[in-house]
Amino acid sequence: MTETQQASRSRTFTWTDPAETAARVGSSTGLEMLQAMRDGLIPAPPILQLVGATGFEAEEGKVTVYMPAAEFHYNPLGSVHGGVIATLLDTAAGCTVHSTLPAGVGYTSLDLMTRFIKPVTVNSGVLRCEGAIISRGRRTAVAESHLYDERGKLLAHATSTCLLFELPPQA
Repeated sequence: MTETQQASRSRTFTWTDPAETAARVGSSTGLEMLQAMRDGLIPAPPILQLVGATGFEAEEGKVTVYMPAAEFHYNPLGSVHGGVIATLLDTAAGCTVHSTLPAGVGYTSLDLMTRFIKPVTVNSGVLRCEGAIISRGRRTAVAESHLYDERGKLLAHATSTCLLFELPPQA
């Protein structure tokens, strides 16, 4: 190794086939589906394993996601990459919308407006990202999410608009 090379680190993760979970979308309410994921009855989406999320809570109109800040989240500046932060904010906001949907209704994100307040590092500890509904109509829903460090300091926040639509009947 030269002076500029350092010993590398590695990370391995596994996930289940996302088609198993996707096939269930719309067959129950959004809240029932999220609670089944939380309870391990159906697999969580692979993105949660990818970023290292350790769990979440779900009730109607409110979802909280937990993830320890880790080195593998870092950008070249030595802090958690904004894309990882946006992923947590989008997950909490989108799942919050999902928690309000009846069986047979799906959603997709239309936008995500994000504000980064403070740098996030491994010293931030376990991150808590809370999503809440702002408004939900027949065709769109608006949710917000807030990211906190383990001491309760606000690190980032976002607002998301989601399009709501009927899902085709399952065969």
